[in-house]
Amino acid sequence: MKRAKIFGPLVVSAALGMLSACQMNTDSNPRDADSSVEKTTAATISTVQVTTAPSNLPNPMNRPAKSSAELNRTLGRDGSQSPDYSAVFSQQIARIPMRDGVELHTEIYRPRNQTQKLPIILLRTPYGLAHTDNGYTARLRKYPELVREGYIFVFQDTRGRNASDGEYVTLSPIRDRLIENSTDESTDAYDTTDWLIDNLSDNNGRVGTLGISYGGFLTTRALVDPHPALRATSPQATCADMFIGDDWHHNGAFRLDYSFGWISAMEADMAKGGGMPGKYDHYEGFLELGPLSNINKKIFHGKAPSWNKFTEHPNLDEYWIYGMCGVLPHIQPVTVPTLNVLGWFDAEDFYGPLEVYKKYETTDQGNLNYLVIGPWHHGGWSFDRLGDRLGAIDFGSNTSEWFRDHIQGPWFAYWLKDKGAIDFPEVRVFRTGANVWEEYQSWPPVDRIVQRNLYFQAGGRLSFEPPPTALDAGLDAANDPKLEPGYDNYISDPANPVPYRVRPITYDGWAEWQLEDQRLADGRPDVLSYVSDPLQEDVTFTGEPVAMLYAATSGSDSDWIVKLIDVYPEQYEPEPYMGGFKFMIAGEVFRARYRNSFAVPEPVTPGAVTRYEINLRSRNHTFKAGHRIMVQVQSTWFPLIDRNPQRYVESIYEAVEGDFQKATQSIYRSGEFASHIRLPVNTR
Repeated sequence: MKRAKIFGPLVVSAALGMLSACQMNTDSNPRDADSSVEKTTAATISTVQVTTAPSNLPNPMNRPAKSSAELNRTLGRDGSQSPDYSAVFSQQIARIPMRDGVELHTEIYRPRNQTQKLPIILLRTPYGLAHTDNGYTARLRKYPELVREGYIFVFQDTRGRNASDGEYVTLSPIRDRLIENSTDESTDAYDTTDWLIDNLSDNNGRVGTLGISYGGFLTTRALVDPHPALRATSPQATCADMFIGDDWHHNGAFRLDYSFGWISAMEADMAKGGGMPGKYDHYEGFLELGPLSNINKKIFHGKAPSWNKFTEHPNLDEYWIYGMCGVLPHIQPVTVPTLNVLGWFDAEDFYGPLEVYKKYETTDQGNLNYLVIGPWHHGGWSFDRLGDRLGAIDFGSNTSEWFRDHIQGPWFAYWLKDKGAIDFPEVRVFRTGANVWEEYQSWPPVDRIVQRNLYFQAGGRLSFEPPPTALDAGLDAANDPKLEPGYDNYISDPANPVPYRVRPITYDGWAEWQLEDQRLADGRPDVLSYVSDPLQEDVTFTGEPVAMLYAATSGSDSDWIVKLIDVYPEQYEPEPYMGGFKFMIAGEVFRARYRNSFAVPEPVTPGAVTRYEINLRSRNHTFKAGHRIMVQVQSTWFPLIDRNPQRYVESIYEAVEGDFQKATQSIYRSGEFASHIRLPVNTR
């Protein structure tokens, strides 16, 4: 454990701003006064001007959700809105040979004003280098703080992608070391680093690497048998386990909408251009398509390798542990400084980077493993220029810009240039609700954390007080027909599933869907809601809330979805349009067949009360006084999660229409079956 000094919360405040990340104007937004690239390269890089929102539309809930096209522009994948870096960098194209003779397309960018030997920043990606009209990669714009500091940037297409040779395998496994000249992403990173150090005469012998999402995965691979010149890394939003908590599954439940879209994009040539046919609304399209077994029959036709693997491996096995992403089994003792980064609202890889940090921590003898969690969507610390809000939720400051300027920039400068001081705390996390940054010695913290139970109560109430029992009231539960049963029922119908977002559902707005108002589900007959009285004082929880659910189903399989929600007061003076807003702080799904083992599924006994322990994943949030706490329970979340037939079948990937049935779901809330949320309350 690091000997880090613990400070009180670092309060970051700013006046309320109504600009979204796609509505930036550096002349008019006071939060952007000291912003990034333009500050030091104004003479050589043209400033991009983007029109601000009309003054008569101050309500961010009225603006369009961030679309995928908009995210592409922000990221620079399509080259739009990217500064002209040709005056700042020279460009060199290289084809770097790997140990098996395969050559990888690589682009090297040296600062034109370079006067001394510089470190190398290596970024590898399967997603292409997104060239602008002048042939330079638009990906440079993601790193304004590193551009200012001065590095040699190297961007590379990974094996089998875009301009590189070789065969592409999605999130490929570690090589068989018994095979001579066998390769994987770790050897490709090593061989690339070795070539760069030997062939770029103007480097200082130090290399740093970082990446987001797939790039984060590639960064973890660079840490397997790392090259001696690798001196700093930052795996960001990496996957770690694609069956338990990352892109493809959560607790064994298949993440249909995202997985289908990703495979259609990345393996489209193999799948003959497969995509959602004929329907704008994914909810309607997937429902009409029917069971998962129809996707290969009607769309991919067995030509999408990843989809085929999913159907061949419906349960946790060696493929999921080692073959698909498989980061955790290959983590080695930490010898290279490692900055793990993730966002609270990452819709793709939230589980992975935390588990990677935890696993690195078990091997960190040199105090080199660090963690940052901010109020961001997937990659928002880099993709969003400001990071001041997501959807309707305002975070009070430019969190993304602050991270880049005060954490990521100094981090690499220290390790690669011996510049500054290493006074970083081991863990720095943003607390939503209060909008403050905090520092901890480890994650999840244990000091001054008290576990308290939030109990489901009769009448849809939620309370820290245990529910009364018949014995408490002096009643005879067995013989009094008027006594209210200690459970609540709803009917789950796979033919009419609960949508996970406001319809129509498309990939536009995907990045921010977790911040949508949960009034979209509240009041449906197939959703149970439990809500507290208005809080008399702030309640802060820090760590991993866990749903202890006692449930029964009339079927032989089921999904259970639990959401923890911050309910704003109906009259909310700071932002009147937020009155009654239901802000989902955490939400998770669990597939009942895996209640005893993810490797060996088994049917549920119909009608039997069964205990489910559902980790809602780490959070750091303050429910403010006057707000209420809500829990929603449901059994469908479509098409985020595929539909459970609710009749046990050996593989849901092979289910047919006749396997699907309605089920009566019962949530118990009294006596020995008192369902509750175990909340890690922060008392510091």
